[in-house]
Amino acid sequence: MTDFKRISPAEAQTLRQTGAVVADVRDPQSFASAHITGSTHLDNHSLADFIRSADLDAPLIVTCYHGHSSQSAAAYLVNQGFAEVYSLDGGFELWRSLYPDDVEHGE
Repeated sequence: MTDFKRISPAEAQTLRQTGAVVADVRDPQSFASAHITGSTHLDNHSLADFIRSADLDAPLIVTCYHGHSSQSAAAYLVNQGFAEVYSLDGGFELWRSLYPDDVEHGE
């Protein structure tokens, strides 16, 4: 894959079930409040460690609020060597409405 692909929540759910990693690029407070179950928060502080320790060949789904910011983050991650990168259309907000049982809530 030379670029990322935009995918629906249903496609993302299927990929998650086969081991895809979900990276959430929303602000830390939003991530702490609620996020896709099992997702990893990515920001400027955690990005280098994430890239260093990641399996670059594993599918990677990038999510944000509504599916816009995740596209630029996905493009960046492709350029960092990830082979299979997806941007979640509709972002976390659409995911939360479709899969409320697959959302972890913080404090």
